[in-house]
Amino acid sequence: MARAQTFPKDFFWGGSIAAHQCEGAWQEGGKGPGMMDYCTAGSYGVPRRFTKELEKGTIYPSHEAIDFYHRYKQDIALFAQMGFTALRISIDWSRIYPHGDEEQPNQEGLDYYKDVIQTLIEYNIEPIVTLFHFEMPVQLVRKYNSWLNRNLIDFYLKYVKTVVSEYKGLVKYWVTFNEMNHIDPQTEASDFFVYMLAGLTYGELPGDKRESLATIGYNMTLAGVKAVKLIKEIDENNIVGCVFGIHPIYPRDCNPINVMNAFKEMDRDYYQIDAMCNGKFPTYKIKEYEDFGIHLEINKEDAKAFAEGQIDFIGLNYYQTGVSKTGEGHEDDEKLFGGVQNPYLKQSKWGWAIDPIGIRYLLNYTYRKYGLPIMITENGLGAVDEFIDGKIHDGYRIDYLQQHLSEIKKAIVEDHVECFGYLMWGPIDLVSATTGEMKKRYGFIYVNKNDDGTGDLARIPKDSFYWYQHIIQTQGVEL
Repeated sequence: MARAQTFPKDFFWGGSIAAHQCEGAWQEGGKGPGMMDYCTAGSYGVPRRFTKELEKGTIYPSHEAIDFYHRYKQDIALFAQMGFTALRISIDWSRIYPHGDEEQPNQEGLDYYKDVIQTLIEYNIEPIVTLFHFEMPVQLVRKYNSWLNRNLIDFYLKYVKTVVSEYKGLVKYWVTFNEMNHIDPQTEASDFFVYMLAGLTYGELPGDKRESLATIGYNMTLAGVKAVKLIKEIDENNIVGCVFGIHPIYPRDCNPINVMNAFKEMDRDYYQIDAMCNGKFPTYKIKEYEDFGIHLEINKEDAKAFAEGQIDFIGLNYYQTGVSKTGEGHEDDEKLFGGVQNPYLKQSKWGWAIDPIGIRYLLNYTYRKYGLPIMITENGLGAVDEFIDGKIHDGYRIDYLQQHLSEIKKAIVEDHVECFGYLMWGPIDLVSATTGEMKKRYGFIYVNKNDDGTGDLARIPKDSFYWYQHIIQTQGVEL
């Protein structure tokens, strides 16, 4: 019998969004101040700032974002019109526990997300819920020193228990964390990634900064595996994964030294996946830390937690590949995520290498390493969209997505990778996490809002909206 040459029938087609980039309503519904509410707008070449107090005349994009909080029914109806079978959303921790350490949750926040979830279900869209997507009550940073304090694990688990219990029977797919792999003691961490995950800048890390980064990474990983067990105890039908932002690293050339450097640079992003899939925090990482003079607080109960908290699937966010450094100083062509630019690849206007084959490579590499089902939880092209005759003809976005989906199809059909979903990042224009801009647009749906805050927030389908609708309808047979 001939093998099917298309995507599986139960393949999830949809998109991913995050609360801090789309909801707005930052002081409504009982929500407390979150980390990202103190993150200013930036632009390409001008990094976002993280202020202790709100500055007058400064734009904080999360405060209004695209007002999904008030417009989610309209937006979900548009997703349904495209034919979405899944939508990944995040729950903002500060809507559930406004300060993070309250005894009782904010019922208004629980009710809001319940209605969002029920709206998705009414349209036969599977809700896939991320529990931490750079959203945390700012008080947990300022009062408890964030993930440097093991008490954060208990606060997180209380929040997880509250949310998962509330939506039992409504949500089946849970994601514990988004992209916590971007903190690593071997790299000179940027303020951007440290703040996104811990609400602290690199300069605010106490003592040995490498040890602080290792501690944050370890405590978040431990919280993740403990959450897996908890989520399954609440409902044995729950399916739990974690999402990682991985970009494969290629060697600069076939010099064996450079090949080894590339392997080590890429594999650094996998130690947390190792911990969550293999039932133990990797010994190689602990010994590596010891080589750096880094000492982690590890107790006997931790080993039990890792053994009992293995994830069911891996979520992969893929945007680009990189080329490893040689250690000989190639500073001029460095990229945001490390490595150097690849001369064989085109770049987006934000300097991100466009590499469709890289997504097939990543799927193969990760699947053969762990043998777990994989979902592509983010992939997309940030671009400047312009109106022509009242429409947006974003053929460049269609071309980008078509090429990447074609490579995913090859990974499934030809390479036999168990990939069970594709969630395009930013199916509706929203605030860019890296730059805080609106003009860096990803969506199938245009949102009439500008970087200066002007615009009536009208939603307008782009050409890519109808293209993706056709892809879903035909199950990608033409890719």
